[in-house]
Amino acid sequence: MKLDGKVALITGAGSGFGKATAILFAKEGAKVVVADMDLDSAKRTAALIKESGNEASYVQADVSVSADCERMIKFAVEKYGKLDILHNNAGIPSTPSPFENIEEGVWDRIMAVNLKSVYLGSKFAIPVMKASGGVIINTSSVSGVRVRPGNAAYTTSKGAVTHLTKCLAVELGPFKIRVNSISPVISETPLGLGLMTDAMKKDMEATRKAFLSTIPLGRLVDPEDVAKAALFLASDDSPMCTGIDLLVDGGRAI
Repeated sequence: MKLDGKVALITGAGSGFGKATAILFAKEGAKVVVADMDLDSAKRTAALIKESGNEASYVQADVSVSADCERMIKFAVEKYGKLDILHNNAGIPSTPSPFENIEEGVWDRIMAVNLKSVYLGSKFAIPVMKASGGVIINTSSVSGVRVRPGNAAYTTSKGAVTHLTKCLAVELGPFKIRVNSISPVISETPLGLGLMTDAMKKDMEATRKAFLSTIPLGRLVDPEDVAKAALFLASDDSPMCTGIDLLVDGGRAI
């Protein structure tokens, strides 16, 4: 098992990419802390992992709130004695909108959940990891590399996540802490659907066809695709990978 004996905390693990990653990490031997603002979703993911004979706990956390992030890291360390892997995965979408119509509150919320959360989660995990090394993985997006019109708040937040990842990789390398990001293309997860207008969701066949026309491999990303990428970055399969943005986009960014 690739993560045998490791302790991993995954934010936004109640659904989508985070849920798939939590299940895979546990299958590969990690003790997983499922963090999510939706407590019921966190409980369900942890229960699924335990039903498979693997180890998981859950904690409710709003990753845009400093006290919540500090508490979830403390929970992981008190529960399992250490923290080897932090996956800053939680995020929210923004519905397509002309830039001048983006409300200030929406902009601030996108930045808080998608970007500030990476700062906060890492801030409280780093002192724990400095003792023996570790891995930080941040979920970014291909839209931070190749933008689509109408999603300026979301794409800006994700571009900043990718850049922050590189900043942390350089600073934390001497402490044997590797920091990488994953940039998926759009999926049919709750977050992916949130990036679509109501009109787009009413005709999903046409919407799907439009998105697929921009992806050379011809399909949307599955949560399991992202989970496998996260496993690679979290494990000893990538000992010299730090500061990279791993595109899981079927060629969309080309």
